[in-house]
Amino acid sequence: MISNIEKYKKDLEKLIDKGQVLFLSLQKESYPDDFENLYKPIYKEKYGSLLKKIVRFSSEYQIWYSETLVLLKQLLPDRVSDFVRLYEKPKGRKTIEYGNYVIEDCSQNLVVTHSWGDRKVGPEAAVSQFEQQLNILKSVEQRFESSLFDIKQLVQADLFDSELDAAQELNKNKFSRAAGAVAGVVLEKHLTQVCDNHNIKITKKDPSISDLNDLLKNNSVIETKDWRFVQHLGDIRNLCDHNKSKEPTKDEVGDLINGVEKITKTIF
Repeated sequence: MISNIEKYKKDLEKLIDKGQVLFLSLQKESYPDDFENLYKPIYKEKYGSLLKKIVRFSSEYQIWYSETLVLLKQLLPDRVSDFVRLYEKPKGRKTIEYGNYVIEDCSQNLVVTHSWGDRKVGPEAAVSQFEQQLNILKSVEQRFESSLFDIKQLVQADLFDSELDAAQELNKNKFSRAAGAVAGVVLEKHLTQVCDNHNIKITKKDPSISDLNDLLKNNSVIETKDWRFVQHLGDIRNLCDHNKSKEPTKDEVGDLINGVEKITKTIF
């Protein structure tokens, strides 16, 4: 089975390659004449092949942004705010200048003109913004090679996958209560790690899923819909661990296992 470290490396490689194509595409859209003058002498007879890789930036960027954001949250969380800032329109922005024009503006093909009609700023201003985003993504490569890279979460993710596989097998063989207990432990461990990722202090000695879930919501790490979903998973877990008067169904435990897997892959 492929490890999480190998998976992340493959995902990173694909995102960097896609980002390089998007960067070329945005350059060509913004500076078509300069693009040919710059790249044709470099690629020579392969210039035609380069042009075939070009895509429409606005139609491909959103997918790249969403996938890259998930990867950064897992591997480089301290740079997520920088990455997002280069995309999102600044709150309270009153005027649009070259320095605060962002990729979201570019995606909408926003062009700003002076009062006398001359062009002030347009999508070309997003070239440097996107280059910074791409460089943030590329810096993840160095973390894999650095001895300072903490692989604790990646190894833990491998363990969680194995434990959830074991829970699925238990549930399949009608040991639903035991399967639910295993999935519940994985959920507790993951929520504890998420609190640690966001420097949230856990004051209780033995916090429950509900306690950890409340901490994450109160600290704006998760939204209300995610909070409700985790509460639902916690209710099923409690049925497996504590309620001896009612036997959990195979479907309920299956929902718990699948839900825990979703949380471990989407909330960091």
